[in-house]
Amino acid sequence: MSHPPVVMIGGGAAGMMAALWCRKSGAPVLLLEPNEKLGRKLYITGKGRCNLTNHTTPAGVLENIPRNSRFLYSAVTRFPPEDVMGFFEDLGVPLKTERGGRVFPQSDKAADVIDALFFALKRAGVSRRQARALDLVVEDGRVTGVTVEEETIPAAAVVVATGGLSYPATGSTGDGYRLAQAVGHTILPPRASLVPLEEAGETCAQMQGLSLRNVRLTVKNQKKKVLFQEQGELLFTHFGLSGPLVLSASAHINWEKDQCTALIDLKPALEEEKLEARILRDIAAAPNRAFHNLLEGLLPRLLVPVMVQRVEVPPDLPGNALTKGQRRRLVETMKAFSLPLKGPRPVKEAIITAGGVKTGEIDPKTMMSKQAAGLFFAGEVMDVDAYTGGFNLQIAWCTGRVAGESAAAYWKEQL
Repeated sequence: MSHPPVVMIGGGAAGMMAALWCRKSGAPVLLLEPNEKLGRKLYITGKGRCNLTNHTTPAGVLENIPRNSRFLYSAVTRFPPEDVMGFFEDLGVPLKTERGGRVFPQSDKAADVIDALFFALKRAGVSRRQARALDLVVEDGRVTGVTVEEETIPAAAVVVATGGLSYPATGSTGDGYRLAQAVGHTILPPRASLVPLEEAGETCAQMQGLSLRNVRLTVKNQKKKVLFQEQGELLFTHFGLSGPLVLSASAHINWEKDQCTALIDLKPALEEEKLEARILRDIAAAPNRAFHNLLEGLLPRLLVPVMVQRVEVPPDLPGNALTKGQRRRLVETMKAFSLPLKGPRPVKEAIITAGGVKTGEIDPKTMMSKQAAGLFFAGEVMDVDAYTGGFNLQIAWCTGRVAGESAAAYWKEQL
């Protein structure tokens, strides 16, 4: 090959998409990935089902990106969810849309998405090498190569798509931050986003394994400011809280300045007066039923002893002996079951890493570095992250496409 190729560093979602579009645009591509298999992290997204985008408009995507959404405007409008869906269906992956616009392969198998990309790369003639990028070679402000082991691979352009720090077993070990920093980029400290939360207490451990659907979660800080409020599903664990609602909430919390409390509305469909009326009806139907038995008609079994403790009512007290004050306390606790939060689980347990390469140092229209010509970024290595629902993969696909096409255009300029 007389003219050096475009070197892609990272064979995840963003790296594979960048490699495909770069090759489609006419540039030779070498994909570097230390793992034996490509797309390791894709295997575990959406609980192994691969929630690959969200069936919404570009504006709908940007609304679900809490930080730096303006930076992504150009990429999301260039390769919106509708086009991403068409892209995968053209690759032979039939799709379906579920609750909340979440898009999955009809087969519910992440492997089908990865296989489709793998064979598309093969058909396109993308070269592949199992190696870890150690350094970028920069001469006169321009990237000219990538060092692996004891060899330097010449490169006409380089795309860094190494992911963040979450799930390090899949290869997300923060290499991209190191490579970017070495050429002068600012790295905003990586932190866990979309991550389970630890409770400052032992309440959740008593209900470990209990999943609640259709509850409303509110997270407030020490000033009682509402940081997050949404209805959905959550899970109690030995350390605290997990599940879709909790992962979304975690993206709204700044642990450096906020001390937070989770408030769970166990009956969001009922106003307090209606809930009290329901309790009075249950008591009237069986006046001598013990308080803990009364609760079993209202709450999941694992929650009952915890609620008994919380409202400080003797478990064997007959329902008709409950005072108005005790009923009031029960209603208030069911509408705002509070749990003080200690902080997030470690970054390695996070689905997504917030932080990374500062977006102000990247051209949003091309994903090219403003620090070194011929260096491009795609995906989670940049300081971009979104809520759950397929939005993070949408970011990977659209920034991957833009970086790939732009790198190919840059490659042609060097001819």
